[in-house]
Amino acid sequence: MSVLGILVGYFPPITANMNTIFAVLLVFFGCCSNVVFLETLVREFPGCGNIVTFAQFAFIALEGFIFETNFGRKKPAIPMSNYVVMVTMFFTVSVINNYALNFNIAMPLHMIFRSGSLIANMIMGIIILKKRYSMSKYLSVAMVSLGIFICTIMSAKQVNVGTQGSDDQGVYAFLHWLIGIAMLTFALLMSARMGIFQETLYKQYGKHSKEALFYNHCLPLPGFLLLSSDIYNHCVLFSQSTPVEVPVIGQAVPVLWLYLLLNVITQYVCIRGVFILTTECASLTVTLVVTLRKFISLIISILFFKNPFTAWHWVGTGVVFLGTLIYTEVWTSICTALRGSEKLRKKKT
Repeated sequence: MSVLGILVGYFPPITANMNTIFAVLLVFFGCCSNVVFLETLVREFPGCGNIVTFAQFAFIALEGFIFETNFGRKKPAIPMSNYVVMVTMFFTVSVINNYALNFNIAMPLHMIFRSGSLIANMIMGIIILKKRYSMSKYLSVAMVSLGIFICTIMSAKQVNVGTQGSDDQGVYAFLHWLIGIAMLTFALLMSARMGIFQETLYKQYGKHSKEALFYNHCLPLPGFLLLSSDIYNHCVLFSQSTPVEVPVIGQAVPVLWLYLLLNVITQYVCIRGVFILTTECASLTVTLVVTLRKFISLIISILFFKNPFTAWHWVGTGVVFLGTLIYTEVWTSICTALRGSEKLRKKKT
């Protein structure tokens, strides 16, 4: 049985539905290129997370205001009070995730840490919804936790080794890094809690993903007033960056503004791709596509930006993704597809 045959057996919607193929391409192109532009910005100014988050929110909110709410004339299907709760959590998660990059958090570690979202959802499901899972699920929890722990410990050693100067400076850098780890952990658990809240809302009011996407990005915009001074400072810094000629408009533009625009556009493409996938495919397929996308983004970050990545980092990464695949029961589904294809082949012969 060829690899193509396995994929055809496992992903019948993908081979039969052009919308799904288009969505997968959007996810891989949008999300992977988005990581490249984000890391380019972060390498120039590590503290630019707030202006990036604001730009993404403003763009998606504007698009939703025009095309989803018809310039505010369409009433929401889900009560606004529920959106306020959801938006508070979403805004907190988005800002903290981007702001954590200020605390010596390397982009590969940032991506690996966020790969623990399935596990965080499971923990919240056990605590809040009193769910029970199979042994394979608990095994995957242990594997993902172990993988993240390995990568975190190796990154901690790099922080200590890479710090030059006095012992006080080394201790400060390490404590700075620990704050970043604490922020990522909090954001991971908060994101899982938000997922459970969304699940209960969708069960009660039905799925309105595009509407939720708009309100999640529109309602938090006033919250950026608290970050206005930081956003303004980075606007000035971006405007002072090297100008590059843009043939489309026929004039030079500061290069960091161009990178920010490309980051916002690719973020929108990524989110739209995931949205189409959720409407066209089973959740298992969506999870697998997103997991593979994260792995490719990680490889791009390591190779393109030459981020330090030891053999132990590779071990930890492998354990994280293997645990994720076990959680989504990919192996079981592939085996089922193989058995089904084998039966079809025998019938034909």
